[in-house]
Amino acid sequence: MPVRTVVERGPKGKRSVAFVIDWPGWSRGARSPELALETLESYRDRYRPVACLAGMAREFDAAGPLIVAEDKVGTGSTDFWGISFSPCAAEQGPLGEAELERGITLLQACWAFFDGVAARVSPEMRKGPRGGGRDRDRIIAHAVRTESEDFAKQVGLRTPEGAALTPGGLHQHREAYVAAMRAYNAGEVKRRMRSWTLAFLIRHSAFHMLDHAWEMEDKDLSAEDGA
Repeated sequence: MPVRTVVERGPKGKRSVAFVIDWPGWSRGARSPELALETLESYRDRYRPVACLAGMAREFDAAGPLIVAEDKVGTGSTDFWGISFSPCAAEQGPLGEAELERGITLLQACWAFFDGVAARVSPEMRKGPRGGGRDRDRIIAHAVRTESEDFAKQVGLRTPEGAALTPGGLHQHREAYVAAMRAYNAGEVKRRMRSWTLAFLIRHSAFHMLDHAWEMEDKDLSAEDGA
C-alpha cells in the first residue's frame, strides 16, 4: 500500500515539511517540498524501530512508496521551523476507536524509543547550531516539559511545572495524557481545541519526541568516548 504523505509549505516559501498521515512522528522538514520528501524517505529506516516497538513491523515493512495525498500551506511556524503546525484534511473531526488506539500505540512506541535513546547516549552532546548546544539532560527536560506542560493542555490536562521530570512523574503524566486523549475523543472534555485536532496532537507529540530522540542519536559522543 502507498504511504499517504502530506506536503506542508510555509506561507512565504522559506521552508516546507513532509509527513506521513498513518505513521505519527515520521516527519521531516527542508528548504523545499522536494527536499522534504527526499529527507522523509531517507528516514524510513530510522522510523522502523518505532513500528517494531508498536508491534507493527510487518505492516511497516509492507508499506509502499510515499504518495502525496495533500499539498497544503501551513502557518508562519512552518516557514520558521520547518515543522508542521496545523492539521491536514485527514486529521479533522473525532477519531474512530481503532484509529485512536493505533495513534496512541504509536505515540507510546515513540516514548519508548525516546527513553531508550536517552538511556544509551552520552550525557555530553556534540555541539552544533541546533538547540544552542544543549546536552542530553537539557534535551530530555525540554521534550518532556513541552509535552506535559504545553501539549497536554490541549486535552484539558494540567501538569504542575517540572512534575513529569522524575521517572514516577513521567509515568504518571503519560498515563494521564492517554486517558485525557480518550476522554477528549469521547466528548467528555468541554473545552475543545480551536486550531488543533486530536489527530494532529498525537502526530505532533510523536514527532516532537522522535525529533529530539534523533537529535540525541546524531549528537551522541559515546563512540568517540570509547575510542
